[in-house]
Amino acid sequence: MFIALCSLLYLFRTAVASKSSLQKTVRWGLLAALSLPEASLHIWYASTGIWDPATSLPLELCSLTLFLSIAILLTDERRLYPLVYFAGIGGALQAILTPNLGYPFPHFRFFHFFVVHIAIILTALYMTWVRGYRPTWKSIAWTMVFLNVSAFVVGLVNLAVGSNYMFLMRKPDTASLLDLLGPHPVYILIEEFIALALFILMYIAFFVIPDRLKRSRRHKQQQPPFSSAGS
Repeated sequence: MFIALCSLLYLFRTAVASKSSLQKTVRWGLLAALSLPEASLHIWYASTGIWDPATSLPLELCSLTLFLSIAILLTDERRLYPLVYFAGIGGALQAILTPNLGYPFPHFRFFHFFVVHIAIILTALYMTWVRGYRPTWKSIAWTMVFLNVSAFVVGLVNLAVGSNYMFLMRKPDTASLLDLLGPHPVYILIEEFIALALFILMYIAFFVIPDRLKRSRRHKQQQPPFSSAGS
């Protein structure tokens, strides 16, 4: 379903961009997919009596990018776009591939997890393919600053309430990429370099290379055809 939704958004990007009604439909669909499951999650936490500041605060990286995704859909604020694109796609894709989830299908928490993470990625792709937003080299640095400031603040919360948000205190209990990155706190430092390399790769693969290919095609089209020797 994730691959199908991304493919449909890409295939119909021009049609959606050309009609404000379609844009509004996609935008409100993404807002619903982000906000309703997240609100339902905290209602479920409270109603079942399992809400705990050590586990239930929205301080994971994907929780932060979820709220940023909601904000950019509501405001079209371009300064939020690099955070949604780089941190949103990078974090949510990792979560989808190696989910840290204690509730199996068909539990509500299972659906919440995948719906919101897919919606985060789709929001970044919508702002890119339909709204035409683009990152820059500088926005990679801005995203790295955001990640480090967020990690610092969340780390203070972890110390205060004994939590492990953003896995800053220890690795998750389930299998993840962190298992390959060494012990604590070494894996946190390695994550910094992986994030930077991933963001650079995302920028080059989806913007730099396509731009060069487009310029090359335009240049070839503008060149006059060679005339024959007898003309």
